[in-house]
Amino acid sequence: MFKAFIPTFHATSLYEVPVDFYAKHGIKNILIDLDNTLGSYKDLHPRPQAVSQIEQLVKHGYNLLIISNNKGPRVRTYADNLGVPCLSSTRKPFKAKLRNFMKSHGFVPHETILVGDQLLTDSLVAHNLGIKMLLVEKLVKEDQWTTRFNRLFDKPLRAHFKKKNKLTHWSHAYD
Repeated sequence: MFKAFIPTFHATSLYEVPVDFYAKHGIKNILIDLDNTLGSYKDLHPRPQAVSQIEQLVKHGYNLLIISNNKGPRVRTYADNLGVPCLSSTRKPFKAKLRNFMKSHGFVPHETILVGDQLLTDSLVAHNLGIKMLLVEKLVKEDQWTTRFNRLFDKPLRAHFKKKNKLTHWSHAYD
């Protein structure tokens, strides 16, 4: 029943995962959730850590897409400052918008990973798309009100997965 929520990998943060980790798993395309994965939902512009990480991923030849359920203007401003494309109002966990983007841009599922901080939206949509998923812990303490509702389900699910050893730390799959 809960299999659709189990991520492929787990990390404390996107920023702790080495850039070559993705290539070791055949990844060419990285879909990165914005809010509480790459930056705070309050950030209009990327912080230096996000800029550095994105620059490194681009330098290593990955195809990047910033994704968010948030509205267009904020997401577009943030992504434009990083020089990468974005997709806003994705309606995660529904897969239609992301699937259409992947198809139109030649993103093959087995070469694609989604990096996100929520089981109910990010992990579920990754499962529905047939792509890998790197679940990270939320980057900052505060959440939007809609996300706070999701966290009511996310928190006990994470605890269950940790107890059952279903969260594979990225470092265990790195060597």
